[in-house]
Amino acid sequence: MLESLSQVERTVYELILRAGDLMAKDVPLKMAGVIPRLIEKGLVEASRRHATPGSKKKQTFLKAKKRE
Repeated sequence: MLESLSQVERTVYELILRAGDLMAKDVPLKMAGVIPRLIEKGLVEASRRHATPGSKKKQTFLKAKKRE
C-alpha cells in the first residue's frame, strides 16, 4: 500500500507516523491537501477532541492506523 503513495502523501504519512498523534493544523499548509486521501486509503484516522482539558474549542487530531 505504501508503494502506491505519491511523494507528498508519503511525506505527510511519515510525519504523522513519527508524531504519533498530530494536530491537523500542524501539517504544513501546502501538504494538508493530501490528508483526505490518506483517510480514504485507511492509513490515517481523524478525531476531534479538546487540545487541553480546559479548552472550549475542539481540534482535529490525526493518528496513523496500525498496519497489519
